Amino acid sequence: MSAMVDHLVVAAASLEQGAAWCEQLLGVAPAAGGKHVSMGTHNRLLAIGSAAFPMAYLEIIAHDPEAPPPTRPRWFGLGDPRLLDRLRERPRLLHIVARSTRLDDTLAALREQGLDAGLAVAAERASPQGLFRWRIAGRADGQLLCGGALPTLIEWQGMHPSEHLPAGGVTLRSLDLGGLAHPVVTALGLHGVRCTAQGVALRAVFDTPRGQVQLCSDD
Repeated sequence: MSAMVDHLVVAAASLEQGAAWCEQLLGVAPAAGGKHVSMGTHNRLLAIGSAAFPMAYLEIIAHDPEAPPPTRPRWFGLGDPRLLDRLRERPRLLHIVARSTRLDDTLAALREQGLDAGLAVAAERASPQGLFRWRIAGRADGQLLCGGALPTLIEWQGMHPSEHLPAGGVTLRSLDLGGLAHPVVTALGLHGVRCTAQGVALRAVFDTPRGQVQLCSDD
């Protein structure tokens, strides 16, 4: 199997809160994103690609107050009241999404390791550049596994968001995932990421206009 870091997910109580946090901490304002109609969320995006993590970006995501409640649990555990309480304090590094060209095979390999990462479903969002389309895996209960360290798998169909994001001087230097057993790491085949059986679920280090910045999922 082979997968690459696609994007890091930062959840916020609102996009306004998330954008202000991003500009204050990383020194760059995130670009406009779009709406996920089926999930009742919307986002803003920031390019963080580097030689080690090509085409990677940061997604700031929040409930869309103008959207009706979704008919299924929101992705990334965004329907969890405990998480929503934490987000009122400040945005949080929540999760990693990995892109794959063999999404269904990777899901099957994870199931062999006793991890049900869900089923792949089609999704899309409109943008000024056109319609972004992808397939993404998700559990029916919307929950994350391994404390968020087990990536959600995505398979893009056509355009990729990073193709239209301005360079802002922020790059992803390193990414560590903790709590993944070696057979799971092998099943993922995730390039450029340090994986350990213990430790913080996610630790990301960025080079930014404000210097080096580290984010951890348990901060």
